[in-house]
Amino acid sequence: MFSAAKPVFDPISNPQAVVLSGPMRFTVQKSRLIRIEFSPEQTFEDRPSQVFWYRNQAVPEFQTYETNGKLIIETPDLELTYRLGEVPIARFIQIRLKATGVTWSYGDRDQANLRGTARTLDRANGRIPLEKGLVSRSGWSLIDDSQSLVFTSDTTLAPRGADPDTRDWYFFGYGQDYLAAIRDFQDISGRPGLIPRWALGNWWSRYWPYTQKELTDLMLEFKRHEIPLSVCIIDMDWHITKTGNKSSGWTGYTWNKQLFPNPKQFLQFLHQNALKTALNLHPAEGIHPHEESYPQMAAAMGIDPASKVPIPFDIPSEAFRKAYFEILHHPMEAQGVDFWWIDWQQGTRSKIAGLDPLFMLNHLHYYDLGRTPQKRPFIFSRWPGLGGQRYPIGFSGDTIVSWESLAFQPEFTATAANVAYGWWSHDIGGHFEGIEEAELYLRWVQLGVFSPILRLHSTNNPYCERRPWGYGLDTLEIVRQAMQLRRQLIPLLYTANYRNATSGEPMILPLYYRWPESPEAYQCPQEYLFCQQLLAAPVTCKIDHDTRFARQVVWLPAGDWYDFFTGEYFEGDGWYPLYCSKEQIPVFAQAGAIIPMDTEKIANGTALPQEFILKIFAGADNLFRLYEDDGESQAYLQGEYNETEISQTYANQTLTVQINPLVATFRSAPPARTWNLEIYGISHPEGVIATADAKPIECILVYDESQCKLTIRLPQLSAESQISLCLQNVVLKHWTSNVNARFARIIEAGRIPTSIKFHFMNNLSELLSDLKWLRAIEHQFTQSQFLALLESIFWKQSQPIATDTQLAWLDAQLRLNEWIDSTA
Repeated sequence: MFSAAKPVFDPISNPQAVVLSGPMRFTVQKSRLIRIEFSPEQTFEDRPSQVFWYRNQAVPEFQTYETNGKLIIETPDLELTYRLGEVPIARFIQIRLKATGVTWSYGDRDQANLRGTARTLDRANGRIPLEKGLVSRSGWSLIDDSQSLVFTSDTTLAPRGADPDTRDWYFFGYGQDYLAAIRDFQDISGRPGLIPRWALGNWWSRYWPYTQKELTDLMLEFKRHEIPLSVCIIDMDWHITKTGNKSSGWTGYTWNKQLFPNPKQFLQFLHQNALKTALNLHPAEGIHPHEESYPQMAAAMGIDPASKVPIPFDIPSEAFRKAYFEILHHPMEAQGVDFWWIDWQQGTRSKIAGLDPLFMLNHLHYYDLGRTPQKRPFIFSRWPGLGGQRYPIGFSGDTIVSWESLAFQPEFTATAANVAYGWWSHDIGGHFEGIEEAELYLRWVQLGVFSPILRLHSTNNPYCERRPWGYGLDTLEIVRQAMQLRRQLIPLLYTANYRNATSGEPMILPLYYRWPESPEAYQCPQEYLFCQQLLAAPVTCKIDHDTRFARQVVWLPAGDWYDFFTGEYFEGDGWYPLYCSKEQIPVFAQAGAIIPMDTEKIANGTALPQEFILKIFAGADNLFRLYEDDGESQAYLQGEYNETEISQTYANQTLTVQINPLVATFRSAPPARTWNLEIYGISHPEGVIATADAKPIECILVYDESQCKLTIRLPQLSAESQISLCLQNVVLKHWTSNVNARFARIIEAGRIPTSIKFHFMNNLSELLSDLKWLRAIEHQFTQSQFLALLESIFWKQSQPIATDTQLAWLDAQLRLNEWIDSTA
């Protein structure tokens, strides 16, 4: 059929890219990426390191020459200077970025680094320090790979054994082309594989000693509440925890039959309900004699089973690794376990100096799960450092339940792109401690919708609630809508997944990746690009008691933007103060965006859609390639997948939408499909020409004047049909809220006496004609209410708006005074 996924190394650089000079070796990996090695013994490293596997790259254009005792290596982008025969110090090695003139000297500190990520958020209550990233506003960054281990086989790591003075650096001189830096890093380090489609749905997880019946009933209750799931994690109590020996019970490989009397039956139940599952692992304590697999493991390790001597966790040992997988894990996978949650308790040391067991576990488990072509490699673990992007996905750890923890997670998730790590999974709702609040929970779920993974989770405290119906009917309805939306977004998410696997572009990016020249892009860490098509800024603060809205400040880059949910138009290149109800999630689509969605929203799993919604935001030409395959196997590596090209163009008052299947080698896709289009930002067309394979087809049109939205429903057509829609005599037309509407919304929702509400709205015209009247009635409102009214007037602002409401209040007062003075 085809070979299973396995690590494949290509670590020796093309000799034509290498420049030797005494104790120095320079390798021009890319036009903007140079490897710099120093070895007093002139013994250089060609084995794959933990970070870099693919140094054999196409040789970029460069030239080298010597002048005035210096070696010069020059690419179209960089100029490296080395003083011949010298050791690497600041005076003797320098690299100049040609585009900007910025010069790096050996030893320079990267003060403008944009940071990367961290191994874990365990016990975090808000912001934590992040490790250095691969990109910097300075225009350069440096990776020191000197201490990383090297692979001596595809499963074995060892110290380099080099002179301690040896150095191995990778210089990135990409200026502000951040995405190119991340992509080129992955060319040499490796990209993440395509994760299974089911991983992009909603996950349920809880550290709780469920019985088989309780967890069965819980899954059925999700179904009764029409909340779709695709994964059900079984936390550590699946195994025996009361061991009767020296084992603490955290490590275990034997089903607890008191809780799960028939594990195979339960796993079959999950699969019959379109759910995948993982078991939680804490492998640090090895295998003790209470385990069913102990006799086999002992024999495999040369231990007399009758001795009942515990078998220590020893991941560097080849014999232990073989038995660890074949005896402990493979039989459970045969029962129906789909993947493993590698929870972290084994520390950072092992018998091999410098070997972090987490890195080895991630590497081994990832490729072991992909040992047959029926499954893709996949793990659920923590980030092990650079190179960890090859092993998705990541468990971010046990956060404190708090607004501070929630507020940091958008930034934490997006900034991880700076080390190419695009697959964080957070404990949605927070893990433990803190104060449980319905509003905090629902806002966390809303963040999860626009995150790489949405996984509900908490600790084993009975007062931690993660069931959507556990906070009352109003919260249930909002959370249900959010989790149904996540189900509908799978086509968009899976395409972004494919793009990440093939081009190295993470699903979530900080805004400065697309607008690096805009200072504002660095000033809004809670905003991020989502799946290349959307800009998300989920609410992470409480609703104000007096306005009954949560205030969220967003920056929209230059261009035309639409609210993803309502189609409301926002002019870019400015800051907006948004007042959000519990249901609202600030998500925006730029003109040209094409968002494919599944109409199915309540079914478990992530089956390929038979009916689509295409949300199309007019105003710019664009092309979207929808990617689909079987979602689970490695058959896509042999070309078994489908791609459908969806485009919109606008010219001469004609908007054309085309749906063209490009590749159709995956034959298990639905043979026929129905397409529904929602086109925002246009007038009612005077004519519509719809064709499938150049033949006319009937379609149903509905135009909503209030939203400037045209809805088109096409008949069911062959999935291989080429579809064209030509909307004639249409102009771009937007709707946006005016100050009257914004005022009415604030007044209606606010905790304000009804007499004041009536007086205010009855005199609105007079008040807006002369803002001095605001001073006369200011005392009738609380500070937050009056701030909301002022910001409803000022609305879009060119300068950053304070997120702190007290500072924003002072700024708004100053602006009002300036306006009154200017009209006096």
